[in-house]
Amino acid sequence: MESIQLGNSGIAVSRLAFGCMRLVGDGSAGDRDKGKRAVQTAVDSGYTLFDHADIYAQGACETLFGEVLKASPSLRDNLTILTKCGIRPAPVDDATSVLGRYDFSAGHLMASVEGSLQRLGIEQIDFLLLHRPDYLMDACEVATVFDRLHRSGKVAHFGVSNFSPSQLSLLQSATRFHLQANQVEINIDNVTALRDGTLDQCMMAQMTPLAWCPIAGIAYPAWGSEFSEQTTRRVKDEADRQAQHYGVDPTVIALTWLLRHPAGIVPIVGSTTLSRIEAALRALDVDYEREDWYRLLEARDGHAVA
Repeated sequence: MESIQLGNSGIAVSRLAFGCMRLVGDGSAGDRDKGKRAVQTAVDSGYTLFDHADIYAQGACETLFGEVLKASPSLRDNLTILTKCGIRPAPVDDATSVLGRYDFSAGHLMASVEGSLQRLGIEQIDFLLLHRPDYLMDACEVATVFDRLHRSGKVAHFGVSNFSPSQLSLLQSATRFHLQANQVEINIDNVTALRDGTLDQCMMAQMTPLAWCPIAGIAYPAWGSEFSEQTTRRVKDEADRQAQHYGVDPTVIALTWLLRHPAGIVPIVGSTTLSRIEAALRALDVDYEREDWYRLLEARDGHAVA
């Protein structure tokens, strides 16, 4: 698979990332085995960047991935492991009124990293991202945590997820570590990153934008989608037309649309269906025309772009 440098870290990662949010499925033995096969298929297909978070299945996804690494220790040398923290969900089995919230306090971030390291069975996290903005973030406190984690060898590089440009700039002003990535939702339905300066900031500051839910709006509705029936139909018709023109599946067009952007967007492929993990690679071979990129945007917006 093609590779791309993640931020200015000097680390080359696969042009598509593999998302581990659904690895354990419903937690049954069958779904866990399916998750392990998905990881192996991703590795065999050339994926080297694996995206985690401490809250995915309450940590069970990291645990399963750790089991894969334990069974094949040599895999670790060729994989780049990214995980996220900073969301503190309300306990599922707790009858008290403990509130789910965002938490960038030093104590919570340090404990989260320790938990991820143990579950993954690794000594160092390659990239640690703050999962969603904590409105009570003390940027200087977070910067101190980054120092401690890096000095102890527990985290190599840092980044953020779902941050606005101003939130990212605030944190960057406080830390000596270059923020290597901003993981945000980018798809044909949710184009906020195109229009709020997120992708511009990534290009100016040598940060890699990672796209979650990259095929939403074509393969399935995006989270919180406000697409009308007419918009959904326009997008589907144009995606189908392009799929036929390029000889690929419409979901491949969704990925190609992101890959065409000069910011070097890395789409996160989150399926555990083996054929879909492999099929996503076809997006890397499409010689996507600029005009088609704008045709899909026009179908989304419902009016001419110029």
